[in-house]
Amino acid sequence: MDRVIVTGSSGFVGRALGARLGRPFEALRFGAEGWREAIGRADFRSATVFHLAARVHRDEGGDEAAFQLDNVEKTRELARAASAGGARRLVFLSTVKVHGEETAGRPFRAGDAPHPGDAYARSKLAAEEALAEIARRTGLEVATVRAPLVFGAGAKGNLASLLRLADSAWPLPFASIANRRSFVHVDDLARLLILCAESAAAANGTFLAAHAEPFSTPRLVAGLRASLGRAPRLFAFPPALLEAAAGLAGRGAAMRRLTRSLEVDAGDTTRALGWRADAGLDAAVADVVAGYRSRARS
Repeated sequence: MDRVIVTGSSGFVGRALGARLGRPFEALRFGAEGWREAIGRADFRSATVFHLAARVHRDEGGDEAAFQLDNVEKTRELARAASAGGARRLVFLSTVKVHGEETAGRPFRAGDAPHPGDAYARSKLAAEEALAEIARRTGLEVATVRAPLVFGAGAKGNLASLLRLADSAWPLPFASIANRRSFVHVDDLARLLILCAESAAAANGTFLAAHAEPFSTPRLVAGLRASLGRAPRLFAFPPALLEAAAGLAGRGAAMRRLTRSLEVDAGDTTRALGWRADAGLDAAVADVVAGYRSRARS
């Protein structure tokens, strides 16, 4: 990589990527204002572009138009400018949610048909399709990484919410849940992103990222509480009733992420690129809790 441009460099994954790159890079700002001007000022000659910036889902709904603007239009404009400016490759961070919200029977694989279930996932799939069209038309090399739940110090979103719940004295009704959820540590994900930038085998490919062993919700909560110095304090309660109660409160989707499975098979990524996630659940949980404690002290 002669030159590197990164969008979303100040985010959770962006910080890990920057640390692992170990070299200077240009941070391309993709804020609400001035993003077109930022693209216009960027020098893409022989550059490798990591596109990490995105609007992410935070609640049950979401503004479809806002997701389309931030995750599709901005991606399309970036790719057009990169190809016209002579970039060598664009590495795009997507999500396994383009395949669907849950798995039953077997994990998702990269070749599975897409079935996005919310505005966020639909926008990421549309961005992937826009990149593929530009790659076919211009010859720009594109590599796409679809990530599941990402662990590490500073993790936000659903994992941060679950951590705050775990750091309480309340007994939690998760003991009866027997799901399987895939994850990846942020450092392993950053390593895969760099490999997708450097490897000839990654050009115009789509790669799923995940640790080989998924977790269940009871195991994750017990691990979080153990790392926090708390007892597990889990009791049995029918998952269907948990989902029904959460649905009445407008939190059905959030509860289904705790009760149901979303499993990923990253075997094709290992075979194509030689990548394998190193950080298991215990190490990943320890990093999440360490980051949580660090923020609490600051």
